[in-house]
Amino acid sequence: MKDSSKKHEEISVTRVRTRKIINELQKDFPSSKTALRYRNPLELLIATILSAQCTDTRVNIVTKDLFKQYRNANDFARTKQEKLEGEIRSTGFYRNKARSIIGACRAIVDQHGGSVPKTMEELIRLPGVGRKTANCVLGGAFGINEGVVVDTHVRRLSQRLGLTAHSDPEEIEQDLMRVVPRELWYDFSNLLIWHGRNTCTARSPKCQTCSLASHCPSAIILSR
Repeated sequence: MKDSSKKHEEISVTRVRTRKIINELQKDFPSSKTALRYRNPLELLIATILSAQCTDTRVNIVTKDLFKQYRNANDFARTKQEKLEGEIRSTGFYRNKARSIIGACRAIVDQHGGSVPKTMEELIRLPGVGRKTANCVLGGAFGINEGVVVDTHVRRLSQRLGLTAHSDPEEIEQDLMRVVPRELWYDFSNLLIWHGRNTCTARSPKCQTCSLASHCPSAIILSR
């Protein structure tokens, strides 16, 4: 009983600190949103699949021409894998990505009438789509906060900020969902991503000028 009460108190304290972190990040990045360029849910789904182990800048270069050629899920579903591989080659892991894109689009055509589904359960049943990709699509295309997008930036920052002690993305997501208000789950991901790119970088975090330093145990340790 005591352990349960202590755990509840720790979560409450972390929620308060997380709210302060969010407030600071909202000041730093008032218009934060995904850097991926898209015009509809399908384009966001494709772009998110391509973004694995690849920069958003590179993905945007590739999709600029790709989305002119492929207008809907049926276009992707009918294409030859070898052809798509060549068109997305520069994003890396192009064979797996091409297989996932074609498989997902065939399922969208066959099972969802050509429209990207709007639920987590349906999205993660699409080939090559996990919770991260599904959260990106739900939050970015439909405004649905079903979970927190955990990419490399969110993973690194949530650990440095002491919001999780886990390394598994799904466990990190569960920790963040407990302390971040649900209506901010998707926005919180984008705020951490922008902060990770600009300030809390992987190799040389700028703790001396970081707006979160007073709320970050890693910054406090480094400043001693």
